[in-house]
Amino acid sequence: MVASGAYGDLYKGTYCSQEVAIKVLKAERVNTDMQKEFAQEVYIMRKVRHKNVVQFIGACTKPPSLCIVTEFMSGGSVYDYLHKHKGVFKLPSLLKVAIDISKGMNYLHQNNIIHRDLKAANLLMDENEVVKVADFGVARVKTQSGVMTAETGTYRWMAPEVIEHKPYDHKADVFSFAIVLWELLTGKVNPQSPTVSFRFGFSDRLPSNVATNPAFPFFLVSQLPYEYLTPLQAAVGVVQKGLRPTIPKHSNPKLAELLERCWQQDPARRPDFSEIIENLQQIAKEVGDDLGDGRKEKSHGGFLSVLRRSHH
Repeated sequence: MVASGAYGDLYKGTYCSQEVAIKVLKAERVNTDMQKEFAQEVYIMRKVRHKNVVQFIGACTKPPSLCIVTEFMSGGSVYDYLHKHKGVFKLPSLLKVAIDISKGMNYLHQNNIIHRDLKAANLLMDENEVVKVADFGVARVKTQSGVMTAETGTYRWMAPEVIEHKPYDHKADVFSFAIVLWELLTGKVNPQSPTVSFRFGFSDRLPSNVATNPAFPFFLVSQLPYEYLTPLQAAVGVVQKGLRPTIPKHSNPKLAELLERCWQQDPARRPDFSEIIENLQQIAKEVGDDLGDGRKEKSHGGFLSVLRRSHH
């Protein structure tokens, strides 16, 4: 077993000589909503195939044995790299990660799929330092009208229009990408102090034993912005006051400008991922990193070297 959570367990296995990840839902925790979410994830993953999207292998969809098999991502999540292993992305590697994410998301959007829960924990890295988009439990195929109204995903990454229950489209993912980009720049958890999720109905109140509770390790990793606000207060700030995290002063100016465009209050003013890719590639070129040369930083250990060293 690789990991265990309240709703399922993750195993590592082998299928046709390929290492695979097997996500098994706990039968006693499966309800109608979870079955629908699981079926949607399988439906979406069967449709997609891209080098920056985690590859679907197979699934068992008959209750109570619900499981999904995907390629095994040995590098773990971007979230774990940043917060559990104290990893830091130098600018060339950061741009490579951002481009990988953008290419995966651009592919999804070209296929009318809105992810709706883009965050560092749902971005996985393989042994070749390629980042791939994962976790399609709340992803949806865009309707013919092009807009959606269901509130979903993780509160801290939600676009203002989603928080407000307004119709939204693929540009909601662009806002979430901006928060991910901010995480990459700062190495911090995310812009709203402690967690809340409409998806599983978490409380917006912290337990009294948070300092010793192993279920909440991410609160203790680094100081959070907006720490004086509850998640709900921060969400109100995002919607009503245009509240955003502080971009580090040392950030590349063009990257900071792109980030600000991605979290614009008006979705129409946010770029789409094809434009984001072009911008990121241009920035990468300007900082002297040719992303097609075998990744220069790899000769110095690469950004996964921290992970590898942590296991020895």
